[in-house]
Amino acid sequence: MEIKRAKYSGFCFGVDKAVKTAFELDYDGKVYTWGELIHNQKVIDELGKKGIKAIDDIGILKEGDCVIIRAHGIGKKIYEDLNSLNVTILDATCPYVKRIHEIVKKEHEDGNQIIIAGNPEHPEVIGINGWCEGKALIVADEKDAEALPASDKKAVVVAQTTFKRAKYEDICEVLKKKFAFVIKFDTICNATVQRQSEAESLSREVDLMIVIGGKNSSNTQKLYEICKENCSQTYLIENADELPPFDKNVRRVGITAGASTPEMVIKEVIFHMEDMMNGHEGEMDFSKALEMTFTELRTNEIIKGKIIGYNNNDVFVDIGYKADGLIPMEEFLDDPDFDPERDLKDGKEI
Repeated sequence: MEIKRAKYSGFCFGVDKAVKTAFELDYDGKVYTWGELIHNQKVIDELGKKGIKAIDDIGILKEGDCVIIRAHGIGKKIYEDLNSLNVTILDATCPYVKRIHEIVKKEHEDGNQIIIAGNPEHPEVIGINGWCEGKALIVADEKDAEALPASDKKAVVVAQTTFKRAKYEDICEVLKKKFAFVIKFDTICNATVQRQSEAESLSREVDLMIVIGGKNSSNTQKLYEICKENCSQTYLIENADELPPFDKNVRRVGITAGASTPEMVIKEVIFHMEDMMNGHEGEMDFSKALEMTFTELRTNEIIKGKIIGYNNNDVFVDIGYKADGLIPMEEFLDDPDFDPERDLKDGKEI
């Protein structure tokens, strides 16, 4: 049996940043995360062993406590409430999500109707809505968009970063018929696009597909849906214990993982699959192996990477590491001959 793993799987830049912020923190006092840091129970359990608990009630906090803002981000009011308590805030919001907050805040202040394509119950969407005073219209699919009343207002549309691109396009086409003027921002992150595209391709090539990630992870669910469309034997699992028995006719197995899935969980699944093929099973120490995945690139080391996208603030670079690199846009702006369309093309080596 051949096992084929998707290149783009596991932690994305935003999640990697949030997890490192928590695990590498040395703070003399109580530490909390606002909501679950990421959608992965093993990581949450390991944080609990370090004394870091998830909360969603600001009344628990006291002056001097530390709060880590998760990758999904939070609304403006929660920031203000936290600041009023004089607690230490470590903001691990994903840069892609931060960009949406900035767009929504500005466009709302300009008097435009904000529309969010996404799951209304997802923390990222709730946080985004918090930057326009909770007045956004939230649509999960075309049916929701069709149900909106016609309006002569200018609509500004953003998408949850893990939203399925094809569905986003379909929703926007419906909205163009509902509003006098529609501006669509491309806010689906590069990591999501890469994972979805590769999952679609890989699931067409294999007999069985394994998608690893939390059951409550939005981007993992999208990967599962995409793979299921192409491969009937697609399974969503959270860890190696949930691996299904393999039919003897299965020759090729594909593996992909959501952006909240630690590298060690992926390796653990592959390890157990190989053992199942060989007729024996073994165990791995998750907590020790998790720490091993945090090996840093050496400071001041010169490396090569390929540009995979950019926004007004940052340039994202694939450096062949388990997470993408991020370079502040201001580092490019120092060059008087800088041309973003020329110098920041996708795939350009830097």
